[in-house]
Amino acid sequence: MSEPITYASAGVDVEAGDKAVELMKASVRRATRPEVLGGLGGFAGMFDAAAIARMTHPVLATSTDGVGTKVAIAQALDKHDTIGFDLVGMVVDDIVVCGAEPLFMTDYIATGKVVPERIAAIVTGIAAACEQARVALVGGETAEHPGLLEPDEYDVAGAATGVVEYADVLGPDRVVPGDVVLALGSSGLHSNGYSLVRKVIGAAGWDLDRDVQEFGQTLGEELLTPTRVYSADLLDLIRTDGIDVHALSHVTGGGLVANLARVLPPTVFARLDRASWTPPAVFSTIGRLGQVPRADLERTLNMGVGFVAMLPADQVDAATRELAARGIPAWALGEVSAAEDAVVDTAHEVVRGAKGVEGGGVQLVGDHPAS
Repeated sequence: MSEPITYASAGVDVEAGDKAVELMKASVRRATRPEVLGGLGGFAGMFDAAAIARMTHPVLATSTDGVGTKVAIAQALDKHDTIGFDLVGMVVDDIVVCGAEPLFMTDYIATGKVVPERIAAIVTGIAAACEQARVALVGGETAEHPGLLEPDEYDVAGAATGVVEYADVLGPDRVVPGDVVLALGSSGLHSNGYSLVRKVIGAAGWDLDRDVQEFGQTLGEELLTPTRVYSADLLDLIRTDGIDVHALSHVTGGGLVANLARVLPPTVFARLDRASWTPPAVFSTIGRLGQVPRADLERTLNMGVGFVAMLPADQVDAATRELAARGIPAWALGEVSAAEDAVVDTAHEVVRGAKGVEGGGVQLVGDHPAS
């Protein structure tokens, strides 16, 4: 052996990692809460739990997720400051489903080569989304994996913890016949179904810099649109006097129907009407380009509905106004009936539960209005 082997010659640049931390410090400092103890660089993030200890019956809620193959779009466009909204949305918006307030989050980035500016851009996006969600970013890790990942490749993941009073937990046991299913609009594709989307645009020969009139921007810009982060707005809605949210569902992988079925009791049936909304152009474009069957499209993508809430019919107008004031479009998507009284359209599939959950029946009927 002619020369000694060092960590740097093996492909790991410790100094680059230190530089990335310096570049992200200011952004991370803004993603905090008063309960955070210590600062950036500790072995563990610390959070003062005194307020939790004063709760009557605190229940902790936790979630972890990633962004999936949407990172391939960010890498292809060399734009990395929005992918953090996708990560934070996928994690904290799962926590708020049970009514819990997300408190703190950590992130993990694995890359083939640490480019400080790129890592700082990713974390800056994560921190900005945490700030919007009122969640503290208390720590993270960047790992350099030469030989496992290509120099320009990376993946991101995160985990968060929240808390809710036991008496305030939302879920299937609160849903009753007569409830209305309220849809909350998505910002686009969010972070699910990108393996299908990338397959379709690849087969069609569309480049990411292609201007698409229906989108009002390039294909790449449309595909990289950040996930809407709902948690802070939904917490405010839950806490609004006169509005009694019974259950929430985050529409991610599996689509609208399956995710709604997960938060309904087996004793009820929800009938949803496609005629109540027109999905944004990106969904019809993907369907048309790939000749994707409607059932497959709806099982894979959110179709313009990022969240749903179940609440009494006489509170729908107030909830819609509250959400509109926060910039979130919302509309009545369907209604809940007792399972034995359900009017089932035999021409459409009924889904009962998903991902191991024995839930209520959900059926999506009708057709979307012409765009």
